[in-house]
Amino acid sequence: MEHTHDTPETARLTADVLAFARRNDVWNILMIQRRWDPFAGRWAFPGGHVDPGETFRAAAARELTEDTGLRATDLRQLGIYDRPDRDPRGRYITVAFFTVVRRPVKPTAGDDAAVAVWMPLSWLARNRDAIAFDHADILADATAVLARFTPEVPR
Repeated sequence: MEHTHDTPETARLTADVLAFARRNDVWNILMIQRRWDPFAGRWAFPGGHVDPGETFRAAAARELTEDTGLRATDLRQLGIYDRPDRDPRGRYITVAFFTVVRRPVKPTAGDDAAVAVWMPLSWLARNRDAIAFDHADILADATAVLARFTPEVPR
């Protein structure tokens, strides 16, 4: 494939948060059910667009609060996800962050979220087709990282 610079591509920047919590010896993750297309009704991580002048980490923290009401200060970068076809609206590049919450609070759905809930990781592993975008792949990366520190995390 020939490399060319004469065809500009617009890329949109987003940040996502994978918030984990262990309840009753079961690992859960905070998920939102998308209110809007694309993927309306499917499950996704809290997240969204990075505002002008905002860092990815600040955007992740803001979006987590806007979508779920949860505040997290210990966000660790998981990775950058930039597959050109990851979003049907065009080129979206996301930086994913993760955190482990000691005491999960009841989330409150807001902004882009129709519903916000703590879901067992095992349910998501069995229902990958219910997950929006490439979030099932991002979740697999996060559970692998988390399992290095906590062996009982399901993969």
